[in-house]
Amino acid sequence: MASAPQTKAIISTVFIFFLGWQSVFAQVFDAQDLAEIYPKYKVAQLKDRRIKHQDILPLLEKYRSQSAFKVQKVGASVEGRSLNLISTGSGKTQVFLWSQMHGDESTATMAIFDVLAYLSDPINDAKTAQLRQNLSIHFLPMLNPDGAQVFDRRNKLGMDLNRDALRLQAPESQVLKRIRDSLEADFGFNLHDQSRYYNAAFTPKPATISFLATAFNEAKDINDTRKKSMQLIVSMNEVLQSLAPGQVGRYDDTFEPRAFGDNIQKWGTSLVLIESGGYQNDLEKQVIRQLNFVSILAALGAIADESYAQEDYQKYFDIPMNDRKLFDLKIKEVNQKWEDWQGVTDIGIQRFEVDDPAHETFYHRSQITDLGDLSTFYGYEEFDAKGYDLVLGKKYIPQPGDPKIPSISQALEMLKKGYLYWQVAQAPSKSVVEVPIFLVSPQFVVPDQSLYLGKNPNFLLRKNGIITHAIVNGYLIDLSKGTNGFRNALYLR
Repeated sequence: MASAPQTKAIISTVFIFFLGWQSVFAQVFDAQDLAEIYPKYKVAQLKDRRIKHQDILPLLEKYRSQSAFKVQKVGASVEGRSLNLISTGSGKTQVFLWSQMHGDESTATMAIFDVLAYLSDPINDAKTAQLRQNLSIHFLPMLNPDGAQVFDRRNKLGMDLNRDALRLQAPESQVLKRIRDSLEADFGFNLHDQSRYYNAAFTPKPATISFLATAFNEAKDINDTRKKSMQLIVSMNEVLQSLAPGQVGRYDDTFEPRAFGDNIQKWGTSLVLIESGGYQNDLEKQVIRQLNFVSILAALGAIADESYAQEDYQKYFDIPMNDRKLFDLKIKEVNQKWEDWQGVTDIGIQRFEVDDPAHETFYHRSQITDLGDLSTFYGYEEFDAKGYDLVLGKKYIPQPGDPKIPSISQALEMLKKGYLYWQVAQAPSKSVVEVPIFLVSPQFVVPDQSLYLGKNPNFLLRKNGIITHAIVNGYLIDLSKGTNGFRNALYLR
């Protein structure tokens, strides 16, 4: 029998080994390392947000033949599209991740398949072995394939699946509840997208990723289940701060009795809700997809080695709240005149997506969404228009020898001359115009007022008598530099 000093030495050695194993395990899922190797695991078949059920089916088949994974059909949508569960690992801790319960929120679906690509690469076996030993991980991507088909939030019945946790009327909701209950999941990840116009409160930075440890009652009490959610979020926030500093928000935790996240927390699963928001010049959310990849793997590592339990859950409340004070474009203090009145105003512009009939791509139809003193608001792009005059554009009627539709360079020259509208005899085949000028019908009348809420933003900026910038369908065009960043104008009747 070992003496007391020997026993203490053995315990000390084991403890040091345990701490060392935790440290090594945490380093395996280092944020910077994962970000660097991410391109290798980014699934090329999923290249933009408007992915469909048929796009993920071949990817699911890939894992049916791999012994480390189990793929099973667990139900079907209203229109009969399969709902599939992909499982790996044999650990006692059950982790359940699902995505796209809103059909137009696909960022995490893409990221899930990137995570699966990482987990299935034999080169990572030494790194992922501990995950599989300690965890049983279950992915249910694209819970709402019917909504995904038409890139719509709701399912075929018009239901918001995230408000169907009590009645369980939708077949997709029934599957989600059944899987959670059958697993008795210890941890759940409810993966969503949120508006790109959310910012981290009191900062100009977008809330690129927002977290929520959902409440399980009106009082927003913190029991052990919810505390674990908060600790895990604190751990994930630390990871993301190294990649997107200041761009993490905290979603409002007002209890919603119909919501799955709130009820799953109530049913005993530590629930982390992730919202993928906006990032500069990332309309297809490919940068945010990478951040999901990193944070999900890091979270799985933190659960596997229980390092999340070392976090102070109170730090969850240090994450800034989501605010909604972002525009795509903010024009600051432009000079404006109306009859005998003159003054300055700020202009907030947002670019709204309009899907094509096949829901495979989109164009922008922008709107002025706020006016006046917007000094407490921010823009992905901002232009200080102090000293600039706002100018209404003119309509150009083509002369003999003019093209039916101007080229980009011709359109830019017309903007410099004060023309925003080019008249065409017949309506084009589509309302999207690829050159930076509006095409208009002969009946079109130039409005006598350029600014009002809901209006499509199109005007010119003049300084010292020279037109230097144009705002065409909500895009700011520096006429000395060309059309950098411009996507489309419109045909107006």
